[in-house]
Amino acid sequence: MQRPQKLFQTFRGTLCLALALLAFDASSRPNIVFIFSDDHAVNAIGAYGSRINETPNIDRIAREGTILLNNMCGNSICGPSRATILTGLHSHANGFLKNRDEFNGAQRTFPKLLQQGGYETAVIGKWHLTSEPTGFDHWDVLPGQGSYYNPTFISPEGRRRIYGYNTDIVTDLSIRWLQEERDSEKPFMLMCQFKAPHRNWMPNLKHLNKYDGEHIPEPDSLFDDFDGRTSSIKKNSMMIGRHMRLVGDLQLDRPDPNNEYDVRTASRRGLSPEQNRQWDAAFAPENAAFYEANLEGDDMVRWKYQRYIKNYLRCIASVDENVGRILDYLDWAGLAEDTLVIYSSDQGFYLGEHGFFDKRWMYEESLRMPFVARWPGVIPAGGKVSEITQNIDFAPTFLEVAGLTPPDDMHGRSALGLLRGEPAPDWRDSIYYHYYEKGGHGVARHEGVRTNRYKLIHFYNVDEWEFYDLEQDPNEMLSRYGEPQYAAQVELLRAELGRLKSAYAVP
Repeated sequence: MQRPQKLFQTFRGTLCLALALLAFDASSRPNIVFIFSDDHAVNAIGAYGSRINETPNIDRIAREGTILLNNMCGNSICGPSRATILTGLHSHANGFLKNRDEFNGAQRTFPKLLQQGGYETAVIGKWHLTSEPTGFDHWDVLPGQGSYYNPTFISPEGRRRIYGYNTDIVTDLSIRWLQEERDSEKPFMLMCQFKAPHRNWMPNLKHLNKYDGEHIPEPDSLFDDFDGRTSSIKKNSMMIGRHMRLVGDLQLDRPDPNNEYDVRTASRRGLSPEQNRQWDAAFAPENAAFYEANLEGDDMVRWKYQRYIKNYLRCIASVDENVGRILDYLDWAGLAEDTLVIYSSDQGFYLGEHGFFDKRWMYEESLRMPFVARWPGVIPAGGKVSEITQNIDFAPTFLEVAGLTPPDDMHGRSALGLLRGEPAPDWRDSIYYHYYEKGGHGVARHEGVRTNRYKLIHFYNVDEWEFYDLEQDPNEMLSRYGEPQYAAQVELLRAELGRLKSAYAVP
């Protein structure tokens, strides 16, 4: 039996929730559709100024709503970013620091709070948190990374394999839930989560020849020699030239004999015989030309970049198409006016900048996350937000959108006012970052602080520091740490790093 004090606390909590809900009528408690991809760099989104591709449907959300121009993650790797979004807490506080950790599903998450507030919740697609989803009335997720073709899904009913292309299937299942399976009397929150464009970049069959014959512009730093930076960056193993696998990454048909992993995984595509026939037919001519050319040095790097970036962009083409399908369904079903739609991705990604692929570093390409949002009548069309936001802000934002008060101990704060175009004179002017994995792609553990203009990074296991003036050096080609003219600013950022660690209770 509960004690009187416990009963009172329970009653008070229920009463506060009820009063909060009474303050919002049905029209002010919108549905939420959170479309989330994996490893989609802002440099491959039209609304962010892409030079290499077009994304008309994602751009439509930005055009009809608002774009966050300086949205950052707190730990640039898939699982930890997802855990942060669910909890509104940095990695050290939610317990999911590295991809191989297991998310504690018993802890508080924003979907659970939405459920308590009367929302029906669902997650469909990539989960990547090891434990089963909690806080969802409906879940249907990929095991681990999932497969691009003919993927297996896990739900409370068990496992099943679905024939087709992953991005299309996740959208099919999402629209089916919206149309046939949800409770139409409740507001809903759907997390539609795509695997794409995560490595190993396997496009839909209909896009295999997209960009054929085109030359995708190379980033200026494709041949970065890392001069002017610490030894930490030079120890990486994510170079397009040296570390991409011929079959596993670049979809050639002969494994690299010098890459044991490539040899071991060369035939694991998951394609059916007919899909494999179409796949080979699409790539065979270009593969034959590659073997005949016998490329070396910079020419080989350039060829690898073109093959990589085209397959990456082909995967994004399917993502954008399916964003359009969801927008079209909301229009058709009469839900668009009452639905907040967000498109985002778990972190950024390197599209050849510094010669890299992958993420992890605190450098801009992997630190920045896309975020565009549309809510007709609330979020003004064509808005642009320049304040620094972070993925710790997602959970409190969703809660305020639903008419709920975000818990005080969440690390983030609601960005709804920013999305509405309201002034925010007391908004943060710095963010904290911490990457915890050991040895992934040769990236050293590090933490740091970023402001609107400056960035300080500490590779603490080797006690190396980097400092960047982003106004003078937006591509982060030269660390100015130790230079006298920046000494005062470095000390300010070191103090700010300490302040943020104290505020977030970083161990």
